[in-house]
Amino acid sequence: MLLRYIERIRGLSRQQVTRLVRQYRKDGRLTKRQATPKHGFVRRFTATDVALLAEMDALHSTLSGPATKKLMERAFLVFDDVRFERLASISVSHLYNLRGDKQYQSKRRRWTKTRPTGIPIGQRRAPQPNGLPGYIRIDSVHQGGQDGVKGVYHINAVDCVTQFQLVATCEKISEAYLLPVIRQLLEGFPFVILGFHSDNGSEYINYQVAKMLDKLLVEFTKSRPRQSNDNALAESKNGAVVRKHLGYAHIPQHCASLVNAFCADFLNPYVNYHRPCFFPETVTDTKGKERKIYRYKEMKTPYEKLKSIPKASECLKDGMTFEQLDAQAARMSDK
Repeated sequence: MLLRYIERIRGLSRQQVTRLVRQYRKDGRLTKRQATPKHGFVRRFTATDVALLAEMDALHSTLSGPATKKLMERAFLVFDDVRFERLASISVSHLYNLRGDKQYQSKRRRWTKTRPTGIPIGQRRAPQPNGLPGYIRIDSVHQGGQDGVKGVYHINAVDCVTQFQLVATCEKISEAYLLPVIRQLLEGFPFVILGFHSDNGSEYINYQVAKMLDKLLVEFTKSRPRQSNDNALAESKNGAVVRKHLGYAHIPQHCASLVNAFCADFLNPYVNYHRPCFFPETVTDTKGKERKIYRYKEMKTPYEKLKSIPKASECLKDGMTFEQLDAQAARMSDK
């Protein structure tokens, strides 16, 4: 019990405590032992050796450690260059230590391309809605530039199952402008949001968006490399809805609030309550190949598709009813 107490208080391992107890029993006192030589380690490789290493790396464009060691061995043993006598016996690991030395860095600089780093945000897979609404795919659409000035950005969010779609507009896709728009879109869907899928753009793959989704208990997924279908639904809606109704022409950023109001008051109600969509049926042939069939009888508006889902009322947000949505759909006709 006493040994466990010492381990906990001092943060030592059991082996360290046992060794200290043995030392105390033997000598009657505990003394600090010098882990390194009293006057430090003797430096074997001099500044001249570091300069020779930098010269060798410059001549051969910085080969690997073993290859560089072999070159210095050959310089001493084959070509009788006595300057490399000490470097010929250097270990590969210490060779890399010398390359990291400030003296080496002052004589030779090596420039490399920026290496990509993995970002542990979101799961790299396609969303799996299993026939339930609430798994949205999101993408950005830039409304052109003019004379070097960028236009507004449209944020397009589409539900995987019902194709319920909301479009919002912001001035820029920086954090200050984009986060409120994403929050507005998530609140605008009538059903509970369970999943959020995007491409690998930094406007979505960042810690601010991840923190917001985590607070809302929303699953965050992102597209896989070389899998163009992961976000194909949002990409197709970019052309069929956003570009068709908002065009390609430049819209100045100061008009973002006006365009956003148009989307909320007119475009989104039209797309969800009055614009029919095809809903594909997946058929597997005898060879196991899947293909999609678009049947006319399955053409519905996104709202009709939502109502056709079994137990759809259980997917709605608290306080939201189909009576309220029916009243919103009946405010205007299709023509």
